[in-house]
Amino acid sequence: MGQVTPFWEKPLDKLDKAEWEALCDGCGKCCLHKAEDEETGRIYPTNVACRLLDRQSGQCSNYKDRRKFVPDCVRLTPAKVRQIGWLPRTCAYRLREEGQPLPAWHYLICGDREAVHRAQESVRGWTIAEADAGDWENHLVDREL
Repeated sequence: MGQVTPFWEKPLDKLDKAEWEALCDGCGKCCLHKAEDEETGRIYPTNVACRLLDRQSGQCSNYKDRRKFVPDCVRLTPAKVRQIGWLPRTCAYRLREEGQPLPAWHYLICGDREAVHRAQESVRGWTIAEADAGDWENHLVDREL
């Protein structure tokens, strides 16, 4: 019998909707606000979480209807993965688009949804709520996301 390739190793455009959604590791880093330098266009990450982001779990608190509350929330697609330069370096979508394997802490590899947090690759413990932030420029982070 032939070996079955795990769905997460398929090209992104070959994933069905359930597989696509399952690829997300739940780090929450893509849900942090970014600040853009108006002169250069450079994007800087902040530690300011979207108001819908559960900063403990790394999950959106209203994923299905998020665009009703956050109209500029990006709906990620295979084409957008190729275009968006600010996706976190550990983002499963970005890694797979680049032909890289998922990290050992990704729950699809290790079977543990808490592993992303233990590996300190999530928003848990270092972000602030949007309502508490004030000027985002005061919350730029120098860590690579």
